[in-house]
Amino acid sequence: MWRSDHWNEYELLDCGAGERLERWGKYLLVRPDPQAIWQREGSHPGWKRHDGRYQRSSTGGGAWVKKDLPERWTLDYGALTFNIKPMNFKHTGLFPEQAANWDFAMQAIRAAGRPVSVLNLFAYTGAATIACAAAGASVCHVDAAKGMVSWARENAKSSGLEQAPIRWIVDDCGKFVEREIRRGRRYDAVIMDPPSYGRGPSGEIWKLEENLPLFLELAAQVLSDAPIFFLINSYTTGLSPSVLTYLLETIVSRRYGGHTESQELGLPVTATGLSLPCGATGRWVCG
Repeated sequence: MWRSDHWNEYELLDCGAGERLERWGKYLLVRPDPQAIWQREGSHPGWKRHDGRYQRSSTGGGAWVKKDLPERWTLDYGALTFNIKPMNFKHTGLFPEQAANWDFAMQAIRAAGRPVSVLNLFAYTGAATIACAAAGASVCHVDAAKGMVSWARENAKSSGLEQAPIRWIVDDCGKFVEREIRRGRRYDAVIMDPPSYGRGPSGEIWKLEENLPLFLELAAQVLSDAPIFFLINSYTTGLSPSVLTYLLETIVSRRYGGHTESQELGLPVTATGLSLPCGATGRWVCG
């Protein structure tokens, strides 16, 4: 497991009974987590004295029950600054377990010793984009949601990267990659965090288990002649790390050599010293 254990401003204090108790800066949040199926062992007072809780509805969905929680605040990870905003379906605009991948990408970019171009697909609020830009890469950030791209630009500005070489693209990721192939544009690294389920611009249905292999075949075509890494994130429970390894090995490694390593992502739990699993990541690296 790759643990994101270098945080100072975020902390997973406790988890269990289908929820997690987290510290986001000075605010305590309680959010649902279907992985935390065990009973709580900790007795942290934050379970009762939290600043905000996402309360699920018995009819589906849910809503935030806020006490002294502001509409937005910032959270730092090293030199990176992210804007946090409690939003629909328990999200805050940031997945703290992804810090392990930000560290990986930044180290790979810096170790390359040359200019690096990165394509970030399904890029959401841009945490990986900001990390890569901070490491010196030029980044193409692509997401179909205009609001998420605007949020990502706010994160870049907050991190002092407003003038960094980032292309902000609001587009369907598949259509954009197809056009980049036709244009002959290539990238030294690709990051993608595709959704488990979604609909395309013409109403077509996206299911990760069915569509990922073909999409990976497509995205691999935009790699340069000297690629550095290809990273896939998955929050779909049916896709184990071994599945991601198999895909990357048979599609990317066969074309470029290199090797793949895949692991669960995890967050350390302060109350128990154990780790909460938070999805999986596959990393292909050249050489």
